[in-house]
Amino acid sequence: MTLLLARDIFTIVAVTFGAFFFLAGTVGLIRFPDTLTRLHALTKADNLGLGLVALGLLPWADGILALKIVCVWVLVQFSSSTVSQLIARLAQQERPQA
Repeated sequence: MTLLLARDIFTIVAVTFGAFFFLAGTVGLIRFPDTLTRLHALTKADNLGLGLVALGLLPWADGILALKIVCVWVLVQFSSSTVSQLIARLAQQERPQA
């Protein structure tokens, strides 16, 4: 019984912190002044938020589902870093030279 309670508490804490980081990334997207700082806030916070949500869901997942959750998290890590790099390059090229 106590092991189930510990698993529930771990899941609640991890998913709550993950949701907090998603919210922080959204606030950074809205509040920061330029494209590069918005992109930085969004990618860092969302990657950490998704990692915490995935970590919180892992104790409830059995074999193949746990593997799928980890694969989705890894895929998002690679795709978000690639897309943010492309957006940052485009923003840097379109920025007026001082």
